[in-house]
Amino acid sequence: MSFEHSDAIVYLVDDEFAIRDSLTLLIESSGFNIQSFESAQEFLDSYDPERPSCLLLDVRMPTMSGLELQDELCKRDISLPIIFISGHAEVADSAKAFRAGAIDFLEKPFENNVLLERIEEGLGKDRYARSQQALRDLIQHRLEQLTPREMEVLRLIISSHSNKESAKILKVSNRTIDAHRARIMEKLQAESLAELMKMAMHCDLL
Repeated sequence: MSFEHSDAIVYLVDDEFAIRDSLTLLIESSGFNIQSFESAQEFLDSYDPERPSCLLLDVRMPTMSGLELQDELCKRDISLPIIFISGHAEVADSAKAFRAGAIDFLEKPFENNVLLERIEEGLGKDRYARSQQALRDLIQHRLEQLTPREMEVLRLIISSHSNKESAKILKVSNRTIDAHRARIMEKLQAESLAELMKMAMHCDLL
């Protein structure tokens, strides 16, 4: 396991003890942290949203199947990479899993190295998604410091309006637009127009 995944966790949900036991041994011996569960509900009761993670999930289980758990996670707005495993895969099952965002659908028996590669990929995806969300949250916090007028000016700037055009639209002087623009750059901690545009893209202002 790479150092960047040292705080991450692999969740395994499978109702067969022998599968949980063998996969836990494999995954732990490869350096990953793992928690295994016999049922989907046990996993839901223990899931920690604060830790980067991925989910190794059996398709066919009693009470709540793997696909039903995937649906439940979507309903709860829980987004984490899912790797499905199945001993009796059907095309319809795999198609539904992929449509809902699964990163792979492995049929038992599968190659251990393939599984470990998918786990590494899943943890990387989750960590990246978390970093992007943290960046959006930071930018959004800075945006909330802008006054309504500064937001108007910002929207004109990122819509490629010049200072002169912005002044005409808002019926103010060029000097006023210059002042607003300077405060916007300061509050958003942007050092260039290009950086300002990236921030706008991160928060879907464009």
